Amino acid sequence: MAAASFTTPQEAEQAFYEAFQRADLDAMMAVWAEDDEVFCVHPGGSRLTGLAAIRESFRQLFRNGANMRFQLRGAQQIRGGLLAVHSVYEYITLVGERRQASTVVATNLYANAGGGWRMVGHHGSPVASAEVEAPAEKSIPTLLH
Repeated sequence: MAAASFTTPQEAEQAFYEAFQRADLDAMMAVWAEDDEVFCVHPGGSRLTGLAAIRESFRQLFRNGANMRFQLRGAQQIRGGLLAVHSVYEYITLVGERRQASTVVATNLYANAGGGWRMVGHHGSPVASAEVEAPAEKSIPTLLH
């Protein structure tokens, strides 16, 4: 799939989570900037640098198909010039399960190069149980497909 061009960092973020929920590797990689310095840290994992390592990590995550749903809450966004930083709580459930599987706090970084916004970094960390109740006033709707 050719690289997508997103007009806002929010549009890129929505595409990221939609691709994650569909377990769509091509759509996921279309969100990422084509840069050797992009990085990704999955919860409990080490830092992955470069598109090849990131692609392989998502290929492994998606091997069981579309089995995760995300509800995003507590969004905080900082945008200055050509860089945007988003921090969100990811409330993750597995398809067919009623209980929440896990809560992750994620930091997503987007850069605007060449007229479109693309992801340049994603860092997810498990949330301590005392932190699980994220502020609801800035809730982002659940992404379902």
